[in-house]
Parts: sequence; structure tokens; C-alpha cells
Amino acid sequence: MLTVQRVFSQISDRTWLWVAAALYLLGFLQGTVSLLRGGRPSGYLTYTLILAGYAVQLIGLGIRGRAVAGCPLGNTFELYQFIAWSAITLYVVVGVTFRNSLLGYFTSCLTAVLMLVSLAIPGWDAAQRTHIFGSNPWIELHAALAVFSYGVFALLAMTSLMFLLRNYSLQSKKIGGWFSFLPSIIDLDHIGVRLLSAGVAILTVSLAIIWMFWLRAPQTAALTKVIAAMIIWAVGTAVLGLRLRGLLLSRRFAWACLVLFIGALGSLVAVDHNRRPAPAAAISAA
Repeated sequence: MLTVQRVFSQISDRTWLWVAAALYLLGFLQGTVSLLRGGRPSGYLTYTLILAGYAVQLIGLGIRGRAVAGCPLGNTFELYQFIAWSAITLYVVVGVTFRNSLLGYFTSCLTAVLMLVSLAIPGWDAAQRTHIFGSNPWIELHAALAVFSYGVFALLAMTSLMFLLRNYSLQSKKIGGWFSFLPSIIDLDHIGVRLLSAGVAILTVSLAIIWMFWLRAPQTAALTKVIAAMIIWAVGTAVLGLRLRGLLLSRRFAWACLVLFIGALGSLVAVDHNRRPAPAAAISAA
């Protein structure tokens, strides 16, 4: 056991994450080959590759977490990696329901893209910050919940894309081939509303935590970071409210969810560029 642990510790976290991204990409490519051959896009082999990638990604994030002495959310690279992990975590939870659909296919593609892009840009991981949350676990919980909610929005984006494809197949009367593996448009709409509700709820809790500390000690978090999260929350809440009132339906709702996720990804870069470490004394005093 000690030998295995020693071997694991000698492999860098980025190497593990490269391997995880490769496994997700293999899952996507295997699904593509299956589709081209007229088979199921998300069979047991694809699901197995995703689970293997998930396990390897956990090892990589775990090593990074020990290195930075906290949840690895200190730069753009780590934020994108955490979002990818969050999206896969949600898929693993609900994947049994969508096992024979295209959800695993799209999720493996998105996760591979997020991981490979962040790994391929050295500047995103140039500075590995340690103890970025000071000694306050509540601030760390806030950050983890906020980024996890973006992972929920990532899976929401995938179901929204599937909704648009299903809607196109119905309008063009193309219901055969790989379109047949898409869930019904009603099921996709329902899961979209549930994912959006979950994402907004998680982000609400995250913002409530940070406001509790930020109002008493503004040094706790950069104002840009708080404003960016509030904008994403406001947009998500508005989209959800309009959907529940029947004012944003069908394709418009799906497109709005896609834009929400793209906006969330874009906000992370701005937040990281304006990040400043919180003084330990101020955080502890809060």
C-alpha cells in the first residue's frame, strides 16, 4: 500500500489530469464511432471510460488539493478543472437514467474540451496559490459551491443542446438514426428546469455565505468576484422565473441556458485576473 501511494505521489497532478482528459476524449470518440456505425452512442464502454476518467481526475485534483492546502480553486486552470469534475459528478449521479441517450456522449465531449483547453494554456496555471481561503472553511465552502453550480450549468447546457437537436429532428421529421437516442423533448425540458433550479439554489447558498462575511470584512473576497457571481445568479434566476411563468419556453429557454453557461465560463477568467488573496487576519476575524 505504501509503495502504491509513493508511486502515485511521484506523478504530478497535471499528468493525472491529462490522462483523465484522454479517457473522456476516448469516451467521446468511442461514442462517435458507435454513432457512425448506427449503434448506441452511450453504451457500457463509454460509461466505463467516463468512470475511469472520473477516478483518475479525482486523483489529480486530490494531489493538487494537498499541494495548495485546500480546495483547488486558486487560478483559471483549477476553476475549469473543477467545473469539468462537477459536470461529470452530476452525470455519474443521473447517468443511469440517461444511459441509453446522448447525455454521456455530450458530457464527455464538454469535459474533455474544458480539461484540454485549461491544460493547454500554461498561463492559466502559472501561479499556484496556497491557503487562498485562509483559516475560514466557510469561505472555501462558498467558492466550492459557486464553482459547483457552474458545473450544474454545464450539464444544463448539454441537456439544452440535446433539446435543440430533438426539436430540430421533430420539425424536420428526422426521427431515425442517432436522433432516436435522444430523450423526449418533454423529458429534456423537465430535466432542464430541474438542473437550472438546482444550479440557482446552490449559487444562492454560496452568495449568502460570502455576503455574510464580505459585509463585515470586504477583504474576504474581491468585489469583482462577488459582482461576477451575482450577475450569473441574477441571469439564472431571471431565466428560471421566466420559464416558470411560461414566458420563456422551448428553444428560447434552451438558448438562454446555453448563454448562461457561456457567460459563467467567461466570468471565471475575469474573476481570476482580479483575484487578490484575502489577509488571513481579516478572514479569521470575520
